[in-house]
Amino acid sequence: MRNIDLHKQIELIATFIRKQVQDAGLQNCVVGLSGGIDSAVTAALCVKALGAQQVFGVMLPYRESHPDSLNHAKLLARRFAIQSEVIDISPMVDAYLTNYAPDADALRKGNRMARERMCVLYDLSAKYRALVAGTGNRSELLIGYCTQYGDSACAFEPIGHLYKTEVKEIARLLGIPDEIIEKNPTADLWEGQTDEDEMGISYLRLDGILHGLYDLFLVDDQLIARGFTPEEIAKVKKMYAASAFKRRLPPQIKWEGK
Repeated sequence: MRNIDLHKQIELIATFIRKQVQDAGLQNCVVGLSGGIDSAVTAALCVKALGAQQVFGVMLPYRESHPDSLNHAKLLARRFAIQSEVIDISPMVDAYLTNYAPDADALRKGNRMARERMCVLYDLSAKYRALVAGTGNRSELLIGYCTQYGDSACAFEPIGHLYKTEVKEIARLLGIPDEIIEKNPTADLWEGQTDEDEMGISYLRLDGILHGLYDLFLVDDQLIARGFTPEEIAKVKKMYAASAFKRRLPPQIKWEGK
């Protein structure tokens, strides 16, 4: 993987966050606290950049969410002394699902939750005159492991250039609680869901392949020589290609003045 100076990255990200907020003429940011490592690191970096009083952490559980998600989010808020609140999205989500989509499968329900959470965060961004800080990492953004206009929606991505394995290393330096760092990554969109099970590959191997393909521009034979299987390489390439639409603005016809 990449040999990066983690301490330098923390300072660079803090400077980046300050600039994004100041350029918008604001002082505050809002972070959705899921109880996971990405939102924890994002919130901690926002505190470093802006100060705890300028960071609003919002916990948005659904009635079927695992209790650990909310407990870990509260733990993070206490650790970094940020202002926080809990908003149960169950009534909003169920109002749609019950009346209009009673047959929705787990994926549709999960996407509905993710988009409802972002609706709340953007409403609070207006209330607090704050920017919504994204929590996406490079691993997930490259393969589209996010909900378009859900958890992918934000004003800026503080850790969007860092692979998941790098986020975990930075988390230790920032003092993120071990309970958050060591648990299996999950979007907690349905019972028993984990990121790695859903993707079908571990973050360690995913990051190695993504780094090889899109940073080092290695060909398949070179990746195989590094210990990755043809099946793993093909899987990652397929996820990258299939999610290209999530990484660009909606296409439009180019005006030619006629």
